[in-house]
Amino acid sequence: MVKVRKTSKPPPDGWDLIEPTLDELEAKMREAELAPHDGKRKVETLWPIFKIHHQKSRYIYDLYYKRKTINKELYDYCLKQSIGDKNLIAQWKKQGYENLCCLRCIQPRDTNFNKKCICRVPKEKLEEGKVVECVHCGCRGCSG
Repeated sequence: MVKVRKTSKPPPDGWDLIEPTLDELEAKMREAELAPHDGKRKVETLWPIFKIHHQKSRYIYDLYYKRKTINKELYDYCLKQSIGDKNLIAQWKKQGYENLCCLRCIQPRDTNFNKKCICRVPKEKLEEGKVVECVHCGCRGCSG
């Protein structure tokens, strides 16, 4: 079950429609957290967690902005309960960042040369056949 903070009022209308999917993603998150990480690099152990976090936020974003199946009250409730990442969703609204994988990929302080992450470089500008993998989240290219 999705962690919902104790509040005096119940979740808004429509919660029962999205709760099963969020519960499923929460179960996947628990599996990823408890999965053995023998033989993996330290950063590789966090990649599944970043991926599931992205999926939860994208699910809420798509329901509100793309499909328009949930109302503003439920959308705000999900963000206040930290079910979706409001900062990541805010970046998805900007042009050029529609497919952003995580916020660390656009922070210059986390890279070697104070630039954007390698996964933000368009695939046409990379060498042919070269597989690019983000160190932070394992993304293979989210620039579009």
